[in-house]
Amino acid sequence: MTHHFDVLVIGGGIVGLSVAWRTARRGLKVAVVDPAPASGASHAAAGMLAPVSEVTYTEEPLLRLGLASLERWPAFAAELTADSGHDLDYRTDGTLDVAFGADDLAVLDDLAAFVDKLGLPAERLTGRECRRLEPMLAPAVRGGLLAGADAWVDPRRVTRALLAALERRGGAQVRARVAGLETTAEAVTGVRLASGETVGAARVVLAAGAWSGTLEGLPPEVLPPVRPIKGQIMRLRSPTPILRRCVRGVVHGAHVYLVPRGDGETVVGATQEEMGFDTRVTAGGLWELLRDARELVPGVTELELADVIAGLRPGTPDNLPLVGPTALPGLSLATGHHRGGVLLAPLTADLCSGEAGPELSAICSPLRFQEHS
Repeated sequence: MTHHFDVLVIGGGIVGLSVAWRTARRGLKVAVVDPAPASGASHAAAGMLAPVSEVTYTEEPLLRLGLASLERWPAFAAELTADSGHDLDYRTDGTLDVAFGADDLAVLDDLAAFVDKLGLPAERLTGRECRRLEPMLAPAVRGGLLAGADAWVDPRRVTRALLAALERRGGAQVRARVAGLETTAEAVTGVRLASGETVGAARVVLAAGAWSGTLEGLPPEVLPPVRPIKGQIMRLRSPTPILRRCVRGVVHGAHVYLVPRGDGETVVGATQEEMGFDTRVTAGGLWELLRDARELVPGVTELELADVIAGLRPGTPDNLPLVGPTALPGLSLATGHHRGGVLLAPLTADLCSGEAGPELSAICSPLRFQEHS
């Protein structure tokens, strides 16, 4: 083997880069293996850090993970900014969930009751109060729920910062595709690149997102049950931001969100499609997003179309991530984050270093599937 590292991270998205950067900060020799880091799902993501406004009735364990990671984001952002010198456009103005019609308002009422039952910080608002906070909202908005503790960040800035911070901390990048794992009878010893070269490591972390389940060399009982979930998203541009905070809405039963950037960009997303590894941007998907966004914020149709993209979220059977050691010695997972990769990046880095505590580790342990395979 021509190189050997303490930790080798397969995958250069926000999760893999966060794990690698935090590993390098602990003084370990680390490398990220990815032919095009910061170009996958993280590049397409909107960057909402919104565990409260995204809570659902069957996903309270995921809520616990999200809240624990949201608590870590201020320190994570400060450390990353200091290490990289990059501005992350990290914002803490909260998320405003709004309802368009009577049926949508009933859904929001149920959500407000559930959030209150869990003791989460959220404020119920009338339509007029919503428009006072966000004057660009449509007159037809009937009411809202303000999750003031939610935040958001620009994932493209974060991944650029992580690459810079990793380099400054002595971390390496291997711009190549991993063809498979190198193993002995007892443990993983590294990876085999598509070129045929091998790279050794005392520990390998698989953080390849939606592609994590396609890696060769994994025993069937260790192969992560990850599938791709397509999400189409658009970016609109204006001279100044049209919104102060994230706005999420239910329009005729369909969910849409608008995320403002400090430079005037507004991100509109995102579809959820079970289409395998299809990353085509479709006219129908973008039309649905723009149609629903226009109902909430009519002015979006006047903005410049800056970018359209489709990304692949890594989904799991129970919608919980797979983070931690596997049954194969030397191999850990950091994948399966679905919609929450950006939110859960700080917590995932702590979980991979054993700094998050046993309760949180148990929720997302890969062994929950391997034990029943």
